[in-house]
This record gives sequence, structure tokens and C-alpha cells, in this order.
Amino acid sequence: MHLTNSDAKIYVAGHRGMVGRAIWSHLEDAGYTNLIGRTSDEVDLRDPAATRAFLEAEQPNVVVLAAARVGGILANDRYPADFIGDNLAIEQSVIRAAHETGVDRLVFLGSTCIYPKHAPQPMSEESLLTGPLEPTNQWYAVAKIAGHKLCEAYRRQHGDDMLTLMPTNLYGPGDDFDLETSHVLPALLRKAHEAKGAAPDGSDAPVTLWGSGEPKREFLYVEDLADAVRFVLETPEDEIRDVAPDGMLNVGVGEDLSINDLMAMIQDVVGHEGPVKHDESKPDGTPRKLVDTSRMDALGWQAGTSLREGIERTYEWYQAHEDKLVAA
Repeated sequence: MHLTNSDAKIYVAGHRGMVGRAIWSHLEDAGYTNLIGRTSDEVDLRDPAATRAFLEAEQPNVVVLAAARVGGILANDRYPADFIGDNLAIEQSVIRAAHETGVDRLVFLGSTCIYPKHAPQPMSEESLLTGPLEPTNQWYAVAKIAGHKLCEAYRRQHGDDMLTLMPTNLYGPGDDFDLETSHVLPALLRKAHEAKGAAPDGSDAPVTLWGSGEPKREFLYVEDLADAVRFVLETPEDEIRDVAPDGMLNVGVGEDLSINDLMAMIQDVVGHEGPVKHDESKPDGTPRKLVDTSRMDALGWQAGTSLREGIERTYEWYQAHEDKLVAA
């Protein structure tokens, strides 16, 4: 199955989060008019009965599963039970209910943290389950692996059209800028912004990076992921299975950079000229995370936003919403 008309009913699970919001907006811009979403207060996706009742009542043609508990190294380390438990519960409820209610296609959004800590670079889909995970986010990774395997199992046992997209590190408008829970790019963007003119003499205060700053990361602008979701939804299943028999597709940009180089780019965008310090008592995490995008390349999709452009757009959004974000 694939989308062939703008009247198809599409349920975007997690439509209030950064990823779900971007997907919703992108699908609307592409002409899809029959989108549905519910907040976690309206439908608790961890509750199988509530999830099943909702899908039974709405009968969507397509489900995009973007709902998840997410966070950076600190949040993963502090709340391991929440990260594995909530994500497993959401995946089990939504994927099973999608099968039971006859959804035509489900797209599950995973994360490239599923790959082994020392996987060969760039990381291909075949690297899954070939080595130990990065310990700092293993709880989230195990849940996302299980979600993909659940999709694969329903495909194998029942023939369900269920696919998994594995996006690399995401960022963009609507990101989490809370320094307790955020990922590295929004955290550094906020730190650089708040350090401007913050030294006692009115100059720019230093910004502190966790670890050595040497690990390399790849960053995908969230609106590019939304475009990838639309692209996959519009691509016939047999074309996808030709390049991805397991239904799994990495989504990335094919380039990475060190955290130190990321910091330099952020400083340039923000206009921060203060020193950069390193807290090497904090973990570096995985040494490198670059994904092999050859499957999506073969289907004809590539990301269109440069890192510099994406950071500029994200910073504009942050400045426009700073009062609410800091107050929260």
C-alpha cells in the first residue's frame, strides 16, 4: 500500500512533539487534508485498550508512529525505567492495534542509537544486533529495536505493511531546549545564546562542553525527516522491499562533524565569542555515529537542508520562543 490520494486518513501519533508536528505540517503542505492526532491526555498510547478503541473508532488508513519518550544522555541515565518502559508500552499498543484494526500501512520512527557502539562507519541497517550498545542510552535503544522487530514480526507472520525509519540525530524548531533533558545541539545552542554578554565585564561567558568534544555526530533537520516520511508513504511497498527486505531505512545526510566543530558553527550563528571549555568528567558517548543512507539513496530521496541553514532556522525559532522555553 502507498498513499495515492490526499483524502487518505493519516494518524500522526505524537503530533505535538517536534517530530510529529513537523510531519503533520509537511503532510498538510503536501495537500493531505485528512490528518488526525490526539494528545497524551486524550489517548494514553501506553494503554492497549484505549489505543485499540481509538483506532477502531477512527479507522485510519495510515499510522505514523512518532510518539515516544525522548531525551539526551542525562535524561536516559536518570530515568532508565521510564525510557525503556514507556517506549515499549507505546510501541506494543500502537503496532498491535494497527494490525488488529486493519491499518493499511504503519511507519515506525526509530533512532540510530539502535546500532552497536562500535559499529563500522557508516552504519548500515545490517549492523543491527551485531555488538554491544552505547551504555548511556541502551534503555531507549533496546525499546526502539523492539519496536522495529515488532513491525518485522507482524510483516512476517501476518503480511502487514509496517516499515521503520531510523533517523540520525534530529534537531529543529520545536526542539527540547531544557538543559536537563535536551540533546547536544539544542543544549549547545541555548548555552551559547545565554553566554552572550554574560561575563561580569559584559563580555561573552565561556560555554562548557561535556567530554572531549571529539566524538563525531551527524545531524538531520527535522523537516527533512518529515519529507522522508511523506516520500516513503508515497512509495509502493514492493519498491521499498526491493532495497529494504526487513523494512528498515536509515534517514540521514551522509556527513558528520565533531562536537567541537559543531560548537564552532553554533558560536558563529549565535555570535558567541567566548571561550569553550570541556568537562571531561562527563561521558563522550558513542565515538562516531554516521549512517549509511544507501537504501534511501536507491529509492531516490536525499536530505535537502544544510547543517548551517538548519541551525540558523532553529536559532530563529528559539529566539522567538525563548521567553516561554526559559519560563518552562
